[in-house]
Amino acid sequence: MPSMLTRLRRLKKRFDQINEIAAAVDELRKAIGHLEARLTRQELAVPPSLHDYEFKVYSQWGEDGIIQYLINSIEISNKVFVEFGVQDYREANTRFLLQCNNWSGLVMDSSPEFIQRIRSEPLYFRHNLRAICAFIDRDNINQLLKDNGITGDIGLLSIDIDGMDYWIWEAISSIHPRIVVCEYDSLMGSQRAVVTPYDGSFDRLKAHYSFLYGGASIAAIDMLARRKGYSLVGSNSNGVNAFFVRNDLVGTMNVLTPQQAYVRGQFRNSRDQEGNMTYLGFDDAVRLIADMPLLDVEKDTLIKVRDVHNL
Repeated sequence: MPSMLTRLRRLKKRFDQINEIAAAVDELRKAIGHLEARLTRQELAVPPSLHDYEFKVYSQWGEDGIIQYLINSIEISNKVFVEFGVQDYREANTRFLLQCNNWSGLVMDSSPEFIQRIRSEPLYFRHNLRAICAFIDRDNINQLLKDNGITGDIGLLSIDIDGMDYWIWEAISSIHPRIVVCEYDSLMGSQRAVVTPYDGSFDRLKAHYSFLYGGASIAAIDMLARRKGYSLVGSNSNGVNAFFVRNDLVGTMNVLTPQQAYVRGQFRNSRDQEGNMTYLGFDDAVRLIADMPLLDVEKDTLIKVRDVHNL
């Protein structure tokens, strides 16, 4: 007979499988709800925003739907994407592009374990995907892209590396994506162009135990985007990602200010000093990191998080 430990392991595995099925069913119900909501808004003739196009298949929030809307709104000749900070690629902004639209692309993450998981999945031989293990900084990003055959005009770039997103996009010069998805930090508000000072070895958890510090305001990302020739066309409804379209392709799409596109994040991912989740709300989260430094990239001066919120 199996030992008690073996039986417990089997029970745990079954329990985990049940949870995965329940989560998949919940996502399916949510997707149907989004579809119904869109149909209702169309019937009422409500002017659409990017939020109206959201749906989630592989993305963390509703980015899959927004990206589908954008790639169907502008001409894209070179259907290639780049995404970094993908972990094991189970939850990513480009996976639906890969599997639904048959785009090709490059994904990068600093974890060898995550990259190996991606390479062992069936999608890795069924599609033209390259997964590379690399710790990205502003000094190596262009060479990494060139070494993997990605240059010039491509379809989409997605940046999510928990803290240094602004600096990496600023450094990129070897590709000219038509669409850029870039994470912003809603804790930094919408008014001032502020970023976490550059640190090539930045680790969000080491920077502050709360896991709350690190990133750029939507105003800073927008200022950089305009300098690079892009227009802000919206954000997702969870207050995580901003979406930009190259100016030569934006056409009649709605172009927004950072204040119009900004969404105050409702997610609560704070930790205590032992690493336990504390689920702080927005205002408490801001107060916890109030003395952490920020660079005002418009004025080129160092301030603190408290200065952004006049605490």
